[in-house]
Amino acid sequence: MYPVIFDFGEISIFGFEFHPVINSYGFMLMVAFYSCYFFLNKDLKRLGYDAKLAGDIVFAAALGGILGSKIYYLIENFDRVKADPMGMIFSGAGLVFLGGLIGGFLAVSYVIRKNNLFWPKFVDIAAPLVILGYAVGRIGCLLVGDDYGLPTHLPWGIAFPDGLPPSTYSIFQTYYPWISLEGFDPGVLKVHPTQIYESLLGIGIFYYLYQKRTKVTVQGSLFFTYLVLGGVERFLIEFLRLNQKYLFGLSGAQLIALVMIGIGAWFLTHPISQTEESPSE
Repeated sequence: MYPVIFDFGEISIFGFEFHPVINSYGFMLMVAFYSCYFFLNKDLKRLGYDAKLAGDIVFAAALGGILGSKIYYLIENFDRVKADPMGMIFSGAGLVFLGGLIGGFLAVSYVIRKNNLFWPKFVDIAAPLVILGYAVGRIGCLLVGDDYGLPTHLPWGIAFPDGLPPSTYSIFQTYYPWISLEGFDPGVLKVHPTQIYESLLGIGIFYYLYQKRTKVTVQGSLFFTYLVLGGVERFLIEFLRLNQKYLFGLSGAQLIALVMIGIGAWFLTHPISQTEESPSE
């Protein structure tokens, strides 16, 4: 894997030494946000809105998404937080998508409300971009060896000897004791590359939603379609991921995915009022 895209080496300036690198996950996050900005800015111009609005929305999505994902991660790993609170809070890990979705949604909704914009119309514009950012971000997870799936003997399984954490027999025993290792030998294990699965599915969903964005007849419906499709994608992929199961044999992410599907399905059959504000200059 490639956790570091470019290493600048040791640099000394005025007696201060540091070792800057370009991290692959951070780089892919930047690509994800810039891609979303590009498409959002293009659509806002097409619809006659101030181009500055695209930057405000993407910044809010980034800030809310990062905070939301970190909070979700800390709640999901509360036992580890109690053991090492400062280490967990300030670690580089913990950018959990579902937490990021909630945080980003709240932050973007605030920007929409602050600018007196029509919420259903703007979440429709954002819907394809959410899944696009997710798909690109998953490539970053692949490059650093994070968020992989269950051990597998399938020919396309990938081993992450230097992953976060490494996909080794001992790591599974230590961190994922609920995962059965029957049929696997000690050492580095091949696992389902769920990052690739999710990237491909995410790009497919993005393409479908992006093609439909100019054909929306009921505003808000594209966003709620995203909730259904994104929820189904995450619900199914969780069967191949490592998250612990809590209720009815389902993980926390699957329970949230069911909520996403339920909300999306409800509002697709019970549309929001279609009263729209005029574009603000």
